[in-house]
Amino acid sequence: MPDIALTTVKQENSVIHASAVFEGGGVRGIAHVGALTVAESLGYQWDYVAGTSAGAVVAAFVAAGYSAEEMREIMQEVDYRKFIDHPLFDLMHFSEVIRMIAKGGFYTGSYIETFMREKLQKKGIQKFGHLLVKGQEDNPDPFMRYRLTIIASDITGGRILRLPQDAVLFGQNPDDLDVARAVRMSASLPFFFVPMYLKQADGTASCIVDGGLLSNFPLFLFERPGVQPDKPTLGFRLVDPHPVGAHIQAEMFSKTNSKIGMLKALLSTMLSAHDKLYMSDSTFVRTIAIPANGISATQFDLTHEQAQMLFESGEQAAQKFFSTWNFEAYKATFGSGKPLPPRQEQLHAAMQQQATGQLSNVA
Repeated sequence: MPDIALTTVKQENSVIHASAVFEGGGVRGIAHVGALTVAESLGYQWDYVAGTSAGAVVAAFVAAGYSAEEMREIMQEVDYRKFIDHPLFDLMHFSEVIRMIAKGGFYTGSYIETFMREKLQKKGIQKFGHLLVKGQEDNPDPFMRYRLTIIASDITGGRILRLPQDAVLFGQNPDDLDVARAVRMSASLPFFFVPMYLKQADGTASCIVDGGLLSNFPLFLFERPGVQPDKPTLGFRLVDPHPVGAHIQAEMFSKTNSKIGMLKALLSTMLSAHDKLYMSDSTFVRTIAIPANGISATQFDLTHEQAQMLFESGEQAAQKFFSTWNFEAYKATFGSGKPLPPRQEQLHAAMQQQATGQLSNVA
């Protein structure tokens, strides 16, 4: 049996090269930071990162060179209410309704872009051209060229956008794409924030919204079918065994008692539905599943205590994951190219073995 501590215990001055993919999750992104803190303490260094929505925020920070501790300090200082333009509750929702009718979203989302641009500039990052991987500048594979990939959804074209690579679809040089703008595109929660638009070659405008609408957990980005990986790609994912934020959504709806309240609750439910999507075994075994503890993706009145709870949940989930994770065992199991029996067959076999053992004990 392989030594499970092989890749989980940091040796002095050791570095474990890996890639990371961060799932979207609205205000719950600080949970990813908690998990990153543990990974960093074990020596993990992220060569490539990708993310959707809140995951794009975390991925951009990592790509820009922020440490987990620096990200924690940033997240703890954030007033999440600023992301929805104004912290005051408007009983009539007049401005929200007008903006929704005219522009397709309750809130402008401008603070997200401003916030990201300010933080990235502190690390000298503005364009994706500042995030080229050393030695990969001429790699024909565009996903090996940039340290960061951000996922957004083009609902006009009905396609996933992988940025900056897919900027060429809109006549733009990927090197020149603004990182903060790409994060803003990925975090454009449908109906919640005003969508963004990119002009296609034929002059038509594509409506760009939250990447989580089409791909909330793009763990596939940095691997090639049939190619044995030389380093792991790990996923950071928010989960909840209970209906995510159900009590919060009910409270939101009861407070507003309006169609707007219902729409916001429906949006939160839609985003949380990704938590229960089926994952293949090869994806599941390399995913750090972080309990969201009932906190909704759109809970912009997040308290300091709740943010701390999410951070600690990320820490605990990562500690549990790395206590048994082993990359060599993963490669031996999933990297050979030989397909494993379907999960149903594996479970049926385990059930049969369990039943046979119980019958033997009775006899």
